Amino acid sequence: MDKSAISVRNLYKIFGPNDRELVEQVKKGMSKTDLLAEHNHVLGLKDINLDMPAGGIQVVMGLSGSGKSTLIRHLNRLIEPSAGEVYVGDDDVLRMSAKDLREFRRHRISMVFQRFGLLPHKTVIDNVAYGLAVMGKSAREQREGAMGWIERVGLAGFEENYPAQLSGGMQQRVGLARALATDADILLMDEAFSALDPLIRTDMQGVLLDLQKDLHKTIVFITHDLDEALRLGEKIAILRDGEIIQQGTAQEIVLKPADDYIESFVKEVNRGRVVQVETIMEPAPEGANTIGLTVEKGSIIETAARLMSEADVTSAIVTQNGTPIGRVTMRQIMAAVATPNLKEALAA
Repeated sequence: MDKSAISVRNLYKIFGPNDRELVEQVKKGMSKTDLLAEHNHVLGLKDINLDMPAGGIQVVMGLSGSGKSTLIRHLNRLIEPSAGEVYVGDDDVLRMSAKDLREFRRHRISMVFQRFGLLPHKTVIDNVAYGLAVMGKSAREQREGAMGWIERVGLAGFEENYPAQLSGGMQQRVGLARALATDADILLMDEAFSALDPLIRTDMQGVLLDLQKDLHKTIVFITHDLDEALRLGEKIAILRDGEIIQQGTAQEIVLKPADDYIESFVKEVNRGRVVQVETIMEPAPEGANTIGLTVEKGSIIETAARLMSEADVTSAIVTQNGTPIGRVTMRQIMAAVATPNLKEALAA
């Protein structure tokens, strides 16, 4: 297993003094409501099984109270589970000694919070350097390391400012730079952009995606917003009442919702930004070549439509590593976006 891969197995969390004793009751079918009514304990997580991709972005999505923040806090053991396993690579996080856990948090895992969590009495550069100071780096290493990340997140020139002198979006860039400065393999982001205005939030999503192209961190991103989940997540897990209801790629969740609850989330989604060209393409005729407009497999249909419009054509060849594998038309794209039932669109 890759050192940055995260694996969660049979994870339960019950809040209350007798949590471990009550796990068996939950396993036998006791509901969250009954657990509270009969034992005055709260069910936080129930039988979570999740493999998070190494070097990719795993989104955990759910409404308030779904258990998503509880889950992420198990990954760095800020919360002790009632039962289950959490592995980072081959290391069992739940069996780490206090010393090993401190080293794990210092060197292998970083966290970005919703409310920034900046130290108000320290400048931007001192905030970014904080993790390096905890690691025991020299003053020179702290300043050089922090300055590099300040530049990467677009805050050069603000390094001597204090958090109160920055906008919300700029403060969150500081938080992101601080988390990245330690060069940890894993980045935990708990509703990191939720407190930001919509335009700034979209901008920060772009910053994260641009950085990830170079960094290939293992990122676990918590959100209650489906559009954010679909934009960021290579894999998405949706929680409700402490249980995973569905997990998969953005396209899998949008096209094949597991139940009415998921379907209610995805019904207003812009499919053009999720569905990939190979999903709706027709097979390439034998002997097809790549003369004319081509789009690579994995491209979303919104991108294909834009390229067709710019080239003033009504179809494009879908390629995989330069080899034609299909053809997609503007008519197919419009049907996929506009038809309520995608199966009907594909059959049209």
